[in-house]
Amino acid sequence: MNAETLGAQLAALPGARVRAADHAAVGYDLDVALPESSLLAAVGIMDGAGYFIEGMTGVDWFGECEALRKEAEAKAKKAAEAAAANAEDAPDASEAAPPETPAQNPIPQEDELEVVYDFNLYATRHRVCLRVRTPRSNPQIHTIAEIYPIAHWHEREVHEFFGIVFIGHPYLIPLLLPEDAEYHPLLKDYSA
Repeated sequence: MNAETLGAQLAALPGARVRAADHAAVGYDLDVALPESSLLAAVGIMDGAGYFIEGMTGVDWFGECEALRKEAEAKAKKAAEAAAANAEDAPDASEAAPPETPAQNPIPQEDELEVVYDFNLYATRHRVCLRVRTPRSNPQIHTIAEIYPIAHWHEREVHEFFGIVFIGHPYLIPLLLPEDAEYHPLLKDYSA
């Protein structure tokens, strides 16, 4: 399977957003954002195409909602000021064009956590990054360990440091922290 076919298969998954990336700048060729419901299908496609999983990590988007809200408010204020200035400059206010509303991505309802899956195919030197987000208040993502057994270890590590529960994982016991640790030190709001 070539990279173009792989990208088309991933893009066909419900809710998937696939974009080409500059490998020299970011170290991978395809960046794929998925809803959790499409994860197992995407991972099955990667397995079928012969890719191996290099690693997994978590990302805490704590504070993202507030930052996006402030950005949207600033854009709306700037657009309103520009519309008011245009209305003053127009010879006849009734002929002034209505202000354009800038297109914006929806602001998530709550901050999220993300799991990043890095896949590689040595034969073609092609790397793919899959991203799946989950709410911070109830972070759950299905395990992929039945497709890639090595993910068993990676999922334990992500759970340990970010608190993401991998549904179906048989042994989510910390690797480095004490077995009874109920804290996740890489969350941005963690304080020791």
